[in-house]
Amino acid sequence: MRICIVSDAWAPQRNGVVRVLESLAATLTSHGHRIDIIHPGLFVQVPCPSYPEIPLALFPSRKLGRLLHQIAPDAIHIATEGPLGWAARRWCLAGGYPFTTAYHTKFPHYVRARTGVPLSWPYALIRRFHAPSRAVLCPSDSVRRELGEWGFANAVPWAHGVDACRFRPQPKDFVKVARPLFLYVGRVAVEKNLPAFLGLDLPGTKMVVGDGPARAGLMRRFPDIDWRIANGDQELSRYFAAADCFVFPSRTDTFGLVMLEALASGVPVAAFPVPGPQDVLGNAPVGVMKEDLKTAALEALTISPERCRAYAQTFSWDRVATEFLTRLCVIAPLSCNPAAE
Repeated sequence: MRICIVSDAWAPQRNGVVRVLESLAATLTSHGHRIDIIHPGLFVQVPCPSYPEIPLALFPSRKLGRLLHQIAPDAIHIATEGPLGWAARRWCLAGGYPFTTAYHTKFPHYVRARTGVPLSWPYALIRRFHAPSRAVLCPSDSVRRELGEWGFANAVPWAHGVDACRFRPQPKDFVKVARPLFLYVGRVAVEKNLPAFLGLDLPGTKMVVGDGPARAGLMRRFPDIDWRIANGDQELSRYFAAADCFVFPSRTDTFGLVMLEALASGVPVAAFPVPGPQDVLGNAPVGVMKEDLKTAALEALTISPERCRAYAQTFSWDRVATEFLTRLCVIAPLSCNPAAE
């Protein structure tokens, strides 16, 4: 099958959405499918407001239409709600082509965090975006339920996976710091709720590996934190493996792929008991979820690394890709039979 994925998030951006799409595309390709990615790098770009490191396609509609005609895909998946996502949506609706979408990011919560507007406003916009989709793929069942509460009638669950070969136990002495090492990896932005971790009174070292618009301000506010940026996935995997506990302070993530990457590295997780951590960790004894994040982090230190890795290895990208294929709608008259929920 020839599948076209339209995404406003793609390399050289480094975030969970890009990681998911790269892993999905690689797995589908290994299964014999042809994957075409339409991404901002193919267009004239402008910096995203408040996220200058993220490029957005400028007036992409005409070129995107030409690309889709040239590709002539068997199925179209729109991964993001940015300029490319809206342009692809218009093209599909104008031509009567079925498509699927994905809900990777709690965009309404991020808008509220930055502007203070009521959640209902951005949710109305996002609901409109996804309404014509034959299936809105959600990374967890709790997100699917939450979207249902906001009036989404077409949301379906679609879990994510982890590359357990790339993320694996490795020597702890990659970093020379006081132990235990409490680690956060990911985007440094207001919606990640990092002060809830950075302000904890914990023994040893607190380390942040990542970049983002809030990094400079948080570095000034928390000068005792060990701030790092990883140079490529190999180095990133070594940071994960070097930790004694991975702390995930976000309350708004739809999934939190970095938690799986930590677990695959043999590192237990501490998090708040909210959707995202609840979906990744479930009832497995591989992490601690408490409103008292300090206690959760300290208790997580007693968890077996072997147990963490064994649990992460159950999240296979082959399974994720197979489920993705069942959600797609083939572009042909009356050929689409959307998955019923």
